[in-house]
Order: sequence, then structure tokens, then C-alpha cells
Amino acid sequence: MAGLPPVPVRVDALLSEAAAAHPGRTAVIAEGRGIGFAALDRKVTAVASALRELLPEPGAVVATASVLHPDFAVAYYAAARAGHVAAVVNPLMREEALLHVLTLSGAQAAFVDATVYERLAAVRDRLPSLRHIVLIGPATGQEPTMDTLAAGAATDFAPVPAAPDDVAVIQFTSGTTGLPKAVRLSHRNVTVNAAQIAAAHKLDGDAVAVNHLPTYHPMHLNSAFRAGATQVLFAGPDPAEAVAAANRYGATHFYSLPVRLARLAADPSLEGLRLTTVKRIASGGSGLPVAAARRLTQRFGIPVFQGYGLAETAPLTHSDDPDHPVHGSVGTPVAGTECRVVDIDTRAVLTEPDAVGEIQLRGPQVMLGYLGGPDGTGLEPDGWFSTGDAGRVDADGRLFLVDRLKDVFKCDNFLVAPSEVESALLGHAAVREAVVFDLPDPFSTAVAGALLVLRAGASLEGVLEEVNSRLPYYQQVRYAETVGTIPRSGNGKIQRRMLRDQLVERGAWQSLPAVPERASA
Repeated sequence: MAGLPPVPVRVDALLSEAAAAHPGRTAVIAEGRGIGFAALDRKVTAVASALRELLPEPGAVVATASVLHPDFAVAYYAAARAGHVAAVVNPLMREEALLHVLTLSGAQAAFVDATVYERLAAVRDRLPSLRHIVLIGPATGQEPTMDTLAAGAATDFAPVPAAPDDVAVIQFTSGTTGLPKAVRLSHRNVTVNAAQIAAAHKLDGDAVAVNHLPTYHPMHLNSAFRAGATQVLFAGPDPAEAVAAANRYGATHFYSLPVRLARLAADPSLEGLRLTTVKRIASGGSGLPVAAARRLTQRFGIPVFQGYGLAETAPLTHSDDPDHPVHGSVGTPVAGTECRVVDIDTRAVLTEPDAVGEIQLRGPQVMLGYLGGPDGTGLEPDGWFSTGDAGRVDADGRLFLVDRLKDVFKCDNFLVAPSEVESALLGHAAVREAVVFDLPDPFSTAVAGALLVLRAGASLEGVLEEVNSRLPYYQQVRYAETVGTIPRSGNGKIQRRMLRDQLVERGAWQSLPAVPERASA
């Protein structure tokens, strides 16, 4: 593929090639302990051997669900080496959500941490296909553990043959607008994207990446192993402690969620923090407020950049320049990837710079299709994937996200993007966090409602009066409540639909007077 070197045929070869090239180099550091590439690769082979004994027929689905832990990587690659399919499950899911994704994927085995193990116990009798559960981490009872499984494995195991277009991984969509869907990704989808990310993020064998994340995402796992880089797993939410870990291990890259970076930018302790070796701060998963990116850049003197991708694209399709980012943009397409914007109603391709429409993507990392249908399920006939996101591409080819199409609404026939209203609210000094959504209105079809986290002593009425005065009437917030924190999913995303539906059920805003059209029009 143009712009990228050759990639391994199979997913687990990302690790085995790194182990062959850098056997003694530290692959992963967790809780102060490191494991080298060669040692990690040997453990993957042992677990793959045992897994093949448990599930002798190739193509079985093996779920992996764990918070940041090196054995997540072992389970993920062992599934591929054994000729099976790894289903990556969010370990923060509760019982009913676990039941949904494991049933949908048809998982026959699951490697899980202790917390997920306990949750599965409550729904195990409703999962007849799930034959084996293996615990990641130390034993807590009589359940089998990964270490005991590996200890009894045959030593003469050879990887089960795989073709580049075979299904290697099942990823689940975030489920912010409904139940998660299962995405089928091939070996090629995953290995190519690992190379795309490593190149876009300037990862190499000298890189040390701190993953300040609540869970282990294969994006970071695969790209670091592709580059032969060392990963430092830091699950704790305290940003100051994550900064200290980055300094302690000589990190070059600092990966975090937008919500954690935004809180770091607003933390009073920020003035006392330093990043001594980090060259780049990367944010992903949702949009990072421009003000937060600017604040961190000014404080640390380090570029803060963003990217864009979805479960359906393995995941990354865009990355801003990690050395010279434009705040608010998710950057240009990674190597070999095409992006276009189409009219939401007519589906015509929009060629004018900054025209807003639905983002479509095409490239070698785009999924085979959704589970339950043949290849191409969920794609256009010519291979384009419609993301459900609204965005615009500027004259330099940089993509700017506007909102989820399902979140955009009309007030008096004017299109309202909740993210634009959120930006206006976050521009007020008293607003720490904000989420905006539509509320039904008998006259205007819909109006804007909001949940706000305010600084101590701030007046909700005063904030709304000031912010609304700067907005056209159809964007003005008609109803707002203050909350201590805005609930988020396990991967840090705001579940706008859920919050909106909860507020609609209460109906408290319906007694408010109508907003006149002349107000700040």
C-alpha cells in the first residue's frame, strides 16, 4: 500500500516480529514491573497452545475483557495464534451489557479480570455458548487462571495458519445511540492500521508511551508493538500521578482521554507539574475542548494533538500533525485512507471547503462488515463507510467534527449542533463541563437543554443569561440543570441520548415560557 511498508500477514505477528527484532527490550510496564517482547511472545504461544486444546475447532470467538494489564495483550494475541477470533469487550460493562455482547458475538471462551468474572457469574446461566472462563490476574478461588493455563500447555505449538482477509478481531461499537453492534475486522485491517498509527504518531523503537487510560485499547497495543515501542500502563485517574509516571519512565508519548486531559487543564495543581521527556500529548475517543488543548500546550510547551476513528475502521482514520497540530481539528487522513463529506439529504459529494455534511471513509482499515451479514454489510457498494458523524474538511484537508448526526436537531427548521452550544457554554469561565441535547417542544419541534458542572459559587441563571445572549435564539439553552459530574461510558464518552431520555422522562422543562425569536437573533 502506498505510503506504508509491508505489514505482517497476521495480528499476532505484530508481537512475534517485535520479539525477533528486540527480544530483550521492555514491551510493557505495569505496576512497576516490566516484561520483555520475547518473554511476552513466549507466554502468548503457551496460552495459544492451551486455548487450542480447549477449543480445537478454528474460528471460535474468544472474548477478552480486562482493565490495563499485560495479560490483556496475551489473551488478544493468543486468540489469533490459536486460529480463533478475539472479541474485545469493555471491562467496565455491567451484567446486561456483557450478556448482550457475549451473546451477539457467540463467545465460547472469555479471558476476564476478577471484576468481570464476578459480573459474569450473575448471567452465566444465560450464556449457553460460553464454555470456558479464564481469570486474568491472581487466583481468587477455584477458577482457572491464565497463568495456570499457560503452565500446563504443550511447548511444541505452531501458530494456526491464517490469511490476511480472515476475521481476526470483533470490536463493538460504543453503543451511545443504541445497543452495541459487532464489527468484523480482518488481520489486514488491524495490521495495516497498526502501521498507519505508528507512522502518524511518530512511534519507533525509542518511543515510550504512557497509556493513561481506564482500559487497554488494541489501537495502542498494536501500534506500539508494530513500532517496537515500550508501553507504560497507567490506569489511575489522577492526572498528576500519570504525569509523574511519564517522567519516571522517560516517556516520549502521553496518551489520554479528552475528559482526563480537560480535567488536567483545569486542575489547580497544573502550575506545579512538569513533563520532562514527553514530546507529544495525544487525545482520542471524543473531542478535546480547544481551550483545554491550548492550556496544556502553553503549560507544558508540548504539542497536544487529536485523531479520529471508529470501531468500524480498526480504528484510526485521521491524525493531526503530532508536532504542529491545529487545535479543534482531528487532522488529515492517515496513509492510504480517503475521506469525503456528503450532503445529509441528497448524498451528493460536497467539494467546497468547510461544507458541512456526513463524513464517509474508505481505506484498507475499514471493516469487513457487521457481524450477522456477508462481507460489506454496513458499507456502500463501492466500499465507502458512512460514519454517522457530521463534519467539514477545510482547504488544507483537515477534518473538523461537528456532531453525531443523530444528535443534531432542528429548532424552527434551523439546524442545531449540540457540540456548538456546548462550546459556547464551555467558553464561560464558570462552566467546567457541559452536555447539550434536544428536548421536545410543541411549537419549535425541539429546543436545547443542558446539564452543567459549574465552579463553586456560580449562578446557573447568570451563566445561561450570559451565554444565551451570544447565541441565536434557536441555539439558546431553554432548560438546564447543574450536576456534580456528567456521567460517561467506560471509554470516556458522554452518552447524550441516555441523559436526554432520562430528562425527558421527568419532563421538568415543559413549564418554561417560550423563547422569543427576536432574542439575540
